[in-house]
Amino acid sequence: MRFGIAVFPGSNCDEDAFHAARDVLGQDAEYLWHKDADLKGADVVILPGGFAHGDYLRTGAMARFSPIMSEVRAFADRGGPVLGICNGFQILLESGLLPGAMLRNRGLKYRCEHVHLRVEQTDTPFTSAARAGQVLRIPIGHGEGNYFAPPEMLQRIETNRQVILRYADPEGRLDDAWNPNGSANAIAGLCNEARNVAGMMPHPERACEALLGGLDGRAIFDSIVGTFRSAERLALQPSVVGAAGDRHPSPSSGRSASLSDERSR
Repeated sequence: MRFGIAVFPGSNCDEDAFHAARDVLGQDAEYLWHKDADLKGADVVILPGGFAHGDYLRTGAMARFSPIMSEVRAFADRGGPVLGICNGFQILLESGLLPGAMLRNRGLKYRCEHVHLRVEQTDTPFTSAARAGQVLRIPIGHGEGNYFAPPEMLQRIETNRQVILRYADPEGRLDDAWNPNGSANAIAGLCNEARNVAGMMPHPERACEALLGGLDGRAIFDSIVGTFRSAERLALQPSVVGAAGDRHPSPSSGRSASLSDERSR
């Protein structure tokens, strides 16, 4: 499969994501310059961490107007998987692809440390290789990662099971002392209602090799690759592929099959 890694002026984790996709997972990877309007056949798009456009005004507020984001939105609308990491999460929020907003960290300090994340949902392309309740140890590095949403929006997010990761203690218990930035409901990562767009503040690409101090970030990338391979296998089944080679996904497989459809568009 092919990863498309968006690059904005100020991005500083694009090479980390590229390395994780190509060198660690052994997949194809392409950089996507923010002024381009071509996803280069990407099967999954990653908006990496960093300081897009210097993070002036609100983080992500300028990056959302980049030409590449029109393509990312169209890709997501077709069911393509999109993952925003740290600043990329902030861009997804500013773009309206995910609900809510980011505030300055509680205490107004930049936080750079490892955190513990409890996996809440495993029915997304980003968490399918994990177990519900599993605790991942992954680093963070941000000054504006305090997730906020008004009460009615939070209720809808919780009802729709859109929270995929929460800050927790090493045993997976929710404790405000282990919420590094004061995020509402200890939210560290969430997805859209269609479950194909997700954002997370911690950096899984920096926890994919033992040399870097841990492998827990592999769960996120292994989920993406595993979901895509499952979709490819599904697309080859007789019930999905017609006699003339046309795809006819069943209602239950529509979203998964769409992942493999993207490459042919």
